[in-house]
Parts: sequence; C-alpha cells; structure tokens
Amino acid sequence: MLEIKNVSVRFSADSDVQAVEDVSLALPEGSKMALVGETGSGKSVLLLAILRLLPDSARTKGSVLLDGVNIWELPRRELCRLRGGVISYVPQAGGSCMNPLMKVGFQVGEPLMEHKGLKKKEAVARSIELMRRFNLGSEEELAAAYPHTFSGGMRQRAMVAMGISAGARIVLADEPSKGLDEKRVALVAEALNRLEQETLLCVTHDLLFAGKISRQICVLYAAQQVELGRTEEILHDPLHPYTRDMVRAIPENGMEVDRAGFAPPHTGYANAGCRYKHRCPHRSAACDRMPPLLDIGERKVRCWLYADAGFAADQGV
Repeated sequence: MLEIKNVSVRFSADSDVQAVEDVSLALPEGSKMALVGETGSGKSVLLLAILRLLPDSARTKGSVLLDGVNIWELPRRELCRLRGGVISYVPQAGGSCMNPLMKVGFQVGEPLMEHKGLKKKEAVARSIELMRRFNLGSEEELAAAYPHTFSGGMRQRAMVAMGISAGARIVLADEPSKGLDEKRVALVAEALNRLEQETLLCVTHDLLFAGKISRQICVLYAAQQVELGRTEEILHDPLHPYTRDMVRAIPENGMEVDRAGFAPPHTGYANAGCRYKHRCPHRSAACDRMPPLLDIGERKVRCWLYADAGFAADQGV
C-alpha cells in the first residue's frame, strides 16, 4: 500500500513558491487513481516528490509510506532500488526520453538487467513478452527497431512496459496521453487498463482520459486537494465549484464554462482564503477564510458550501 501523508513541497531558490500543500492520499494494492487539475496545480511535482526526484531547491514536508515504511527516510541506495524495482515512474512525454541510439527491446529490458541481474539476451526476450502484453503488434520486429520508428502512442506504451519490466507493482505516470491524437490516447488508455494487478497513480489534465483509466479522481487546484472521490461521482456529480467547471468545460459537455481569471500566484497563497474564490459563482464572506478539507460520506471536498454537511478531514472548521 502506498500512503501519501500531509505532503507539502516548497521551492525557495529564487522565490518562495508553494507547489504542493498538505496533500494526503491512500492507494491500496491494485488501486487506480488519477490526479487532475490545470497546469501549475502541483500534480507533476507531487509525483516527483514521491520518489524524491525533485531538485535541491525543493523543501518537502510530510511522509510517503510504502507498506508502512517511510521511504523518504531510506538511505539513497535503498531508495534507488525501489525506483524501477518496486515503484516505476513514466515521465511526461516519456517516449521522447528513450535513447534514440538504442533499440527498443534493449531499453524495455534494461531494468531487468539493472534490478534482476538478467543477461542482455534474456532481458530482450522478456521485453518482447512485455510489449506483447501491451499489444504493440509485431513485437519481435519492434524490439529490434529504434524509437524514431515508433508513433507517439507506441513509445508511450513501450514506456509503460519498461516501467513494470523489473516487477514494479506501483506505476506513477505523468501525462501519458499528452500530445497524442484521439486514437493513440485510446491505445494508451488500453495499455494502462492492462495493469490489472499493479497500483496506478496517473497525472492528467484530461478528465475523459481519467475516466477511462481510474477508479478514483483527486482534483488539485493551486497546490491543494479540493476534491477526492470515485471516478463516476466526480464526473457525474462533482461537488467543488472548480470540479463542476472542469466537467462543464469538457467538449462533450458543451464547453459551457466561461470563468474569467487565473489561479492565484504560487507566492501569494498565504492568508488568501479559498483559492478559487475569485472565479467561483458561489463566493461569500466565508471564502475569505481557508476552507478545511471536509469528509462528505466517502468523499472529500474543500469548500464552505458543505460546512454543515461534513466534518474537517484535515483541521477544525
């Protein structure tokens, strides 16, 4: 089980930037969760923070527990063994991260050589089996090909195969559908849905894609969790005004929303109250205070509209 407990990330190299603030998530074995929100909400930073892949200018608080062990407190060597061996990371535009001078089969099998000690020939053979699992087609030929011969969707699926090749049971995927056309997005969604036993935490700005690959959705806005619930509830009965606006903005829903303004700057969060208040049609005097994260049944929402219906999950109301 992967547990993210009260994680905050602040960058302080040139300015005091709050990128993630007090986020808590629990992912039991085999769970599928999508992190959604607009650019700058903290999604990708949170994913990088889990494996301590942030630059030295980052200051982190909280803890990340794997089966009850805080992996942030592990020696660097043990943490490196976890990366790829237990928890894999598929980076944004991951296909472009493949080495153009190495054949795809070798690259997909490389984690097996690193973490399992397999010889090259055996690792490449296993990589063909993995690519077959993700339905790339003509896998033997593709294993002997170079990345530039692959489409964007094929490279993304090869990256997912690479991520689990050494037996990783948790996959962290950052915007795997970004920049792909509708057909290739569907193929990437199909690949992620083939992760039947693995735990998936996937960052995406695409709510429709999130609906295809997740069972839960966590909505981030201006570094904070604003809503968490089952995927069908988020997409069909959203609670937070920001989530409602995102759902209305889906092209299939008519793109009805026209909210002027932007999220507050990362350096202006302190004492700003609700961070969505300047764009919210339900703004009231209460919104000048920061709403707590409220438990509404099995869901969570950070909004004063629900103060009478729930109790604070992270602090007193």
